[in-house]
Amino acid sequence: QVQSVASGGGSVQAGGSLRLSCTPSEYLYSTYCMGWFRRAPGKEREGVAALDSDGIKKYTDSVKGRFTISIDRTKRTLYLQMDNLKPEDSGMYYCATDARYSGGLCYPRPIDFGPWGQGTQVTVSS
Repeated sequence: QVQSVASGGGSVQAGGSLRLSCTPSEYLYSTYCMGWFRRAPGKEREGVAALDSDGIKKYTDSVKGRFTISIDRTKRTLYLQMDNLKPEDSGMYYCATDARYSGGLCYPRPIDFGPWGQGTQVTVSS
């Protein structure tokens, strides 16, 4: 396996935007479930968004309406557009795939995804 690498993070003011990109470590199969996750200091890894091969997207409630997950299959690149950022969005962001996925429900549950690879830091100031 090749370690995934996320990029695009940075420091922004509340209300700002960032676009994250990553190349998942797992091969992009015709049937897939891919997601974005984050981890803030002192907190457990949290699922942010997920996207399956049918184009169905799932988001954690706290980011609905503000974040958009998408994928460029030809580039094997996953994206996370983050708008109207809030301080509570701060954390290290990672992308990963559900290697056991074979269709059906696709949710960003951390225990189902990995490896985490290299994350990118997002810091939102108030």
